[in-house]
This record gives sequence, structure tokens and C-alpha cells, in this order.
Amino acid sequence: MTLASWFVLVGVLLLSMGLSGDAGRRLPVTSAIIYLTVGIVIGPTVLHAFHFNPLKQASTLEVITEGAVLLSLFTAGAKMPVPVSIRRWRSPILLAFVAMSVTVGVMAAFGHWVLALPWGAAVLLGAILAPTDPVLATDVQVRHPGDRNRLRFRLTCEAGMNDGSAFPFVMLGLGLLGLHPIGPWGRDWLVRDVLWATLGGIGIGVAAGVLLGLAAHRIRAARPDLQLWDDFLGLGLIGIVYGISLCSGTWGFLAVFFAAVALRQTEDRIHRRAVRRMRAREMWADRVSDNTLPFKEQLERLSEVVLVLLVGGTLFVDSWSWRAVGTSAALFLLARPLGVFTALAGTSVPWRQQATLGWFGVRGIGSLYYLMYAIDRGLPEPIALQLLHVTLIVVTLSILVHGVSIRMLPMPRHRP
Repeated sequence: MTLASWFVLVGVLLLSMGLSGDAGRRLPVTSAIIYLTVGIVIGPTVLHAFHFNPLKQASTLEVITEGAVLLSLFTAGAKMPVPVSIRRWRSPILLAFVAMSVTVGVMAAFGHWVLALPWGAAVLLGAILAPTDPVLATDVQVRHPGDRNRLRFRLTCEAGMNDGSAFPFVMLGLGLLGLHPIGPWGRDWLVRDVLWATLGGIGIGVAAGVLLGLAAHRIRAARPDLQLWDDFLGLGLIGIVYGISLCSGTWGFLAVFFAAVALRQTEDRIHRRAVRRMRAREMWADRVSDNTLPFKEQLERLSEVVLVLLVGGTLFVDSWSWRAVGTSAALFLLARPLGVFTALAGTSVPWRQQATLGWFGVRGIGSLYYLMYAIDRGLPEPIALQLLHVTLIVVTLSILVHGVSIRMLPMPRHRP
């Protein structure tokens, strides 16, 4: 396909989704399924009008998926209910770290003993497939800052954190393959990639989010006539936080998510204080976390269109091997549910909601990013091809089976 054809195709899809409006929510399929179907039809499976080779375009795809995940993480963090409390966040934290670890372990064992991968590649496979996706799971995530649905909150909060909590396992897999220094008995990995990178990323994000919230409030209080460009503030916060994280060796995905959470929490505290003092001007002041959401959500939807089309354009008829489909089944039916039930054992989360959480571990753009990240850092081509083959089918099946399931799932309104 020519560049002009791509512009026409994406334009037609965007116009179609835009003109359908809210009517699209009543369809039995999600928008991602529509984009995927179009990609499969025009790709090598049917018309062969184009073929996208992720192995040859790994660096480009890494940047695109990285940007999409960052936008989605910021959007998810800005929607988090306030105030933050241990009671509310306990189950998402357990899902993001405990369920993540169990899922990686189960999939690593499957990769080694069933797929005959070396342990390093098996751990890397588990790390690629374990995190849930903040981009393609928007239909089961918090829809707006006032959304009080418990299930949506837990899925959104988990997806916001586990894109960062999976990174240590990615580095461990690369280390076992000799592509990343992990030190004797994994000492350097534990100190640098687990403790420092995780805690440092959270700290950077929280500090930056608080500072921006306070700065924007003080500028607006001093200059009520000044209109701040909130979209630029949000993008600037993402850029600064992610850049500092990369320079300091911390996990930027965690930092961006917690920057958005801290920004919203800070602005909410300022608002509540203004309400108590009955200062009307501050009570109705604009918030960066609210005003920047529409623009970020539109960018997120645009990235979804492009990336899901590319996924469909990578698939051949023979891509559907037993190895890939079997890995998908092991992830969806064994590893993810086992991880969720293990993490939430002894909590107050009802078992039916645990089962729903165990099923809706949507995989997507985040998994593609981790794979491209590994390929771009020297992953041997034979292993890269095996992981690419499996990952693309897992993402495709997740879009299909989880997308259909989302339309069938009732979402009662509960408080988180």
C-alpha cells in the first residue's frame, strides 16, 4: 500500500467511528476488533495489500508503542478516584505485583518445558505476556474521574502499575540471555532493576505531579485572567517525568502513571481546601488533570487505530500454530487466573469479581513494546522470531475473545 492509501484507510476508519458516535458502544464487538479485522483483510492473510514486518521495523515500532503506552498510562492515572487510600489500592497493588510475578513464573515454566525455550527466553516471554494493557482495555477501565465501579477501578489501577512492574522481569530475561548485567546471583538486578528502578520511578512521578499541581494552582490564583494550556502541561509532564526516569535508570512507565495520580490528588486537595474556606474562585478553578484528558484520549484512540491495523497486517494464515494458540490458552485460562486468585487470596474481593479480574487480563500494545524493546537490545533472531510469533497471536486472540466478552459483561455501579 502507498502512503496515500494508508491516509485514506485511516481516514475512513476515523470518520466511520466518529460518525457512529455512541452507537458504536451498542455493537457486539469493540473498535479494536474492527481495526484488527480490517488489518487482517488487507494484510497477508487475505488481500496481501501490505505486510508489516515488526522484526525489521523494531526500533520504529518500539517508539510508536512506547508513546501509546505513555499516553494511556497518563490518562489512566488522571482518572483515578480520590483520595488515595490503602484500603482502595490494596487489591490493585497485589494484582500489579503479586499476580504479575505469579503469571510470569507460570508462563516462564510453560515457555521452558512446553515450548522448549531457554530459561532466559522463557522468562522474557512471561514478562512480555504478563502485564495487562492500558491501551486496548479502555472498555473495562475507569471511564471518567467520577466512575465508582470497583471492577473498572481495579483493572485500570493494575494496568497503570503493571506496565512498570513487568520491566524487572524483562531485564531478568535479557540478563539470563547475556544481554543485560544482573550480577552474581542476580544481586545487581535485585538492587538496580527491582528496588531502585521501581521505588525511584514512583518517587519521581509523585514529586513531579505534586509540583505541577501546586504550580498551576498558584499561577491561576495570582493571574485569574491567564489561560493556561493544559494539554501542553500534561504532555510536558509526561516528557519531563519519562526523560528523568530514563536518565536515572528508573521505570518511566511507573513514573508517568504516578505523576498523573499525584497531579489529580494534589488538585483535588486544593479544591477541597477551597470548599472548606468557601473561596468560590478557587472552588471552580480549572484543573490540569481534567482539562488534559480529552486531548490525551483522542491521541490514545488514534494510536490504537494505527497499531491494531499493523498487528492485523503482520499475520499470515500459518501464523496460527499450536504453539501460539496453546500459549494463549495457557495465559488466559491458567496463568492469569492463578495469578489473580493467588494475589487476592484472603482479601475482601468477592470470588466472582476475582474470576472476572482473572479473565480480563487484556494483552496488547504493552506486550508489543516489551518485545520490540528486547529485539532492539540484541535479542538473537531465532528467539526473536519465536517470541514475535507467539506474542502477535496472543495479542490478536486477546483483542478478539476479550473484546467480545467485554460487550457481554454487566458493569454494576459500586464504590471502590
